[in-house]
Amino acid sequence: MKVMKKLFATTLAMCALSSVVFAADCDNKLVKKQAYAHPTLFKTQSQVLTDGYAKSSYVTGGKILKADKKSRAVANKDNVYVKSWAKEQTNLMRDLQIKAGYTNDFNPNAPTLRSEVAFLFAHGLNLKTPATYKAYSDISNSYWDKDEIYAALEHGVMIGYPSGVFKPDQPITKAEVFAVIAQLIKVNHSASATPQYKNQAVQYIPKWAYSATNEVIASNLLDYVPNSKEVIENEYLSKEQVTYLVGALRDNWDSLKDGSAIKNTSVGTESCCITTVKAKLLDRLSAKHSNIGDWFTAKTTESVVVDGVTFPEGSIVRGEVIAVQRPGVKEPGFIKVEFKYIKNGDVKKDIPNKIASAKVEDLKNPNILARLLGAPLSASGRVVGVVGRSGAEIANITGNGLEKVGDELSNTLVETFTLHPGRGMASFGQSVATVFKGTFDIVKTCVSGTFGIIYEVGDELVYVFVPSLSNSSSLNPNEEITIIF
Repeated sequence: MKVMKKLFATTLAMCALSSVVFAADCDNKLVKKQAYAHPTLFKTQSQVLTDGYAKSSYVTGGKILKADKKSRAVANKDNVYVKSWAKEQTNLMRDLQIKAGYTNDFNPNAPTLRSEVAFLFAHGLNLKTPATYKAYSDISNSYWDKDEIYAALEHGVMIGYPSGVFKPDQPITKAEVFAVIAQLIKVNHSASATPQYKNQAVQYIPKWAYSATNEVIASNLLDYVPNSKEVIENEYLSKEQVTYLVGALRDNWDSLKDGSAIKNTSVGTESCCITTVKAKLLDRLSAKHSNIGDWFTAKTTESVVVDGVTFPEGSIVRGEVIAVQRPGVKEPGFIKVEFKYIKNGDVKKDIPNKIASAKVEDLKNPNILARLLGAPLSASGRVVGVVGRSGAEIANITGNGLEKVGDELSNTLVETFTLHPGRGMASFGQSVATVFKGTFDIVKTCVSGTFGIIYEVGDELVYVFVPSLSNSSSLNPNEEITIIF
């Protein structure tokens, strides 16, 4: 009975708070967890989608920045597209290697192997494995990324050794990685100068790789890679660093690619299978207001070919929010979205969800009228939410605490009058401790709720008058996104 009472009380509290909702996707084994509480002094509430790695997601938003002609807000703010893609691919490599029994100790900071470079380029450039290919003696049919290796080989992105082996488990030097990238891009550079990055000589670069290294440096791709000191000083790039590098290449492919670099193969695909769709949002997406499962719409700003079908300018693109991090103190929050399909009239094509992603081209300064009209409603709604959830939390703490104190006082009497006074005193002490803990939690919730109200109102005022300083992640109607898949 005691257990049932607690379970019932907890259930009621959860319903009152509306703070946690669980839903399962049986097909993909995805779990959605949603939280709607306010930012507090103690933590930031979030909605998350956990599945090891996201198949088709992208972190949008971030701190609102004023648009200007010299910068692209997201590209200059933590490289969020590359960061998101890199995390997904690193997790996918780890999962596949562990599943295949290849390793149980995947370290993203360890040197990259040749097989991992092939994997990243095959995924980054969407290279397909041809039906027939030259087999290498050291790549078994059960090797964890056999298909990706042969895709990279047959498209000419990588080469094997004359002896008929690929050496998939051999670490690859950064000079060799730069050589792979240099053959794929076309950037003006010095062919013979000693490579320098950030005014420092890049170490472990043999003369044969001077030109390739200088071309990669000139492409600015290294600016996306974490730990630049290690990039300069170490002989090998880590798995994480190469993933960032390939993600940056993918992100900037249209402006850097050498059109003749990748071989056509018997699969009949184009030399590179990256498709880019530019579209303007029709809806507002915000880390403050959007929830998992929300759908949004955008219209294409130029013609694009998807799966052999031409979609003209003005075609409809539909997507869904799959994760939200609520903004809080020193946390601008983010939104992850998945693009579902593109449509023009009765013609509709699904956007491949293997690596379908979106990049914000410009986070514009929303017009003053829109801010003035929207902020009061948003602020009042958030304040009501903070007050309601804080009150429900206090009621929950009080109810659970009184129940526990009653049980402990009951135990005190029962244990004392059954000649166990020591246990009775211990139960009484627990009841006193419960009162103090409950009082502390109530005070903490009151302080937290007060802070939440001040924070919400203050941030809305900042958003109205100086949106560039707002701590709210937001994308607004007419802002352009770029979908890459």
